[in-house]
Amino acid sequence: MAYSRITGTGSYLPEKVLSNSDLAQTVDTTDEWIFERTGIRRRHIAAEGEQTSDLAQAAAEHAMQAAGVTAADIDLIIVATSTPDMIFPSTACLLQAKLGVTGGAAFDVQAVCSGFIYALATADKFVSSGTSKCALVIGAETFSRILDWTDRRTCVLFGDGAGAVVLQPSEAPGVLSAHLHSDGRHSGILRVPGGVQNGKVVGHPFLEMNGQAVYKQAVRVLGEVTQEALKANGLTGADLHWMVPHQANIRIIMSTAEKLGLKPEQVVTTVHDHGNTSAASIPLALDVAVRDGRIQRGHNVIFEAVGGGLTWGAVLVRW
Repeated sequence: MAYSRITGTGSYLPEKVLSNSDLAQTVDTTDEWIFERTGIRRRHIAAEGEQTSDLAQAAAEHAMQAAGVTAADIDLIIVATSTPDMIFPSTACLLQAKLGVTGGAAFDVQAVCSGFIYALATADKFVSSGTSKCALVIGAETFSRILDWTDRRTCVLFGDGAGAVVLQPSEAPGVLSAHLHSDGRHSGILRVPGGVQNGKVVGHPFLEMNGQAVYKQAVRVLGEVTQEALKANGLTGADLHWMVPHQANIRIIMSTAEKLGLKPEQVVTTVHDHGNTSAASIPLALDVAVRDGRIQRGHNVIFEAVGGGLTWGAVLVRW
């Protein structure tokens, strides 16, 4: 049986940093209020003219370098994003050109904060089946451009960034299983209900969120899907070395970790540094933990996320 394995990671955060104290100058909030409720201290903001594909390119190049592959090796690019450069072509195709990749498939996946989980699960099917030999999976977002910066309920939560992994075939288990779910009945609790028609924006083009409803659903579904992943592989929380969660809210993160029986030091958290970067948050956190040496070969690592849609999922890997 063939498997896919992550062979390289990379990440990128824009240079501009917006701290909680900076936000307190423009909206009615404080550093203490934001940090106590979310665990966020700062977020990064893309520069004028810096596109989602630019963030993706920087993260992808770091991952490719770590994996020891070149543009000639890449035969699949999947970009998870809810903030594409344009309606079409896909951000993946724009990225393909910027990287100098000339073959294979390139497409976007849109599952909001669960996007990287969905994209990784998709790439795993391509690689483990032999359809692809070297896949590049990226989560990249410029959420700062869909935020109402006068709405303190939402603007304090999100930031921009990108994370990437390279996926290649392996005879030994790498990606053990992926578990994806959605429930469109909850589409109204986290959304950007705007669109473009006849050259004009129709509807509300900024992020809307029912924070309490999202929190309630997130705690429930993340607990369920992580247990589902463990059960599918005959494992328990005691068999996990690390959890790399979607970096949205420290309370949600630690609630899931507690249900798995994990110690706080087994949870990779970077939410303090970049806030909720949606589809980029898991690969951003993963890159940090790989590069600082925490995640080692042979470790069992679980990724989990929940996002607008409602979408959620988990991927269990053996590093």
